Amino acid sequence: MKHKLAFVGFGVVGQGLGEILAGKKKYLKEKYDFDYDVVGICDMIKGSVMDENGIDLKDVLKKVKKTKKISDKKIEPVEMIKNTNADIIIEVTYTDLKTGEPAFTHMKTALENRKHVVTTNKGPIALKYKELKRIAEKNNVMLRFEGTVLSGTPSLNLSIEALAGVGISSVRGIVNGTTNYILTEMEKGRKYEDVLRKAQELGYAEADPRGDVEGWDAVGKAVILANTVLGGDLKINDVERKGITKITLRQVEAARDRGKKIKLLAKVWKEKDKVRASVKPEELPLTDFLANVSGVTNALTFETDSLGSVTIIGPGAGGMETGQALLNDMLAINRMVRA
Repeated sequence: MKHKLAFVGFGVVGQGLGEILAGKKKYLKEKYDFDYDVVGICDMIKGSVMDENGIDLKDVLKKVKKTKKISDKKIEPVEMIKNTNADIIIEVTYTDLKTGEPAFTHMKTALENRKHVVTTNKGPIALKYKELKRIAEKNNVMLRFEGTVLSGTPSLNLSIEALAGVGISSVRGIVNGTTNYILTEMEKGRKYEDVLRKAQELGYAEADPRGDVEGWDAVGKAVILANTVLGGDLKINDVERKGITKITLRQVEAARDRGKKIKLLAKVWKEKDKVRASVKPEELPLTDFLANVSGVTNALTFETDSLGSVTIIGPGAGGMETGQALLNDMLAINRMVRA
């Protein structure tokens, strides 16, 4: 079969996946028997295009790079999801951790219309995962969201699929590259305000960096880990949260003098019959693997009954990197529908 793909959102991540799909079409067909056409792209800023016979993705990517536009045509995302002949909807719009919208409506509509969904959007998965999972199961389609935690580094697939049958009691790690970059630079003697400004210049931090530095991004990822890996039912406000905005250079230097490093850690664990989670700065001894994860790199350590500690490290952001997570999910769907 040939899959029909439709993008809802075509920003950095959507274009990252687009570059991969445009460059690897022959390879993916030969190695994974994954054949596809892109039949729709809908972006509320860049415009929209639909063609049930397939869109020239390379041409679209060239046009977006040159003009920042796909077309002057505007198609509502829900309208495209319902009317396109796509069997896989790629939801890569902006994340909202308060309501999950508009992405939640996009995903719900797709699943109800018996279309598979792959996404990197944390909002709906953190806020309404179980509801979306029920809708997917009812309609016999798949909801995949590998890229919501560590971008292209396979953290969820590792824990749920590669470690199937292994009991996982806790997960702890560095899941936000912006804060890890800031703390790493502060270890070199630079003040928080100066490093944050540099992070914004480099594109690691947004103009409004509160989602990162106050810990909200990490909280969303902690909730996803708690509910999908440990089977919890946590809400955003259930997570103990403390960001890095009050970490001073003096504190970082004092920790270093004690042979330790300060890291913003996301932690989820089982406590009797409950699942708990926290996001806060902690001092780690240099003997702790996570203490030596620097810059924008992310890492997670899973505590298991059979294997002990299992740690994965890799990039936690980037268009191509996050696009790889979406591709991984689509290949998983392709394997399942062909089984």
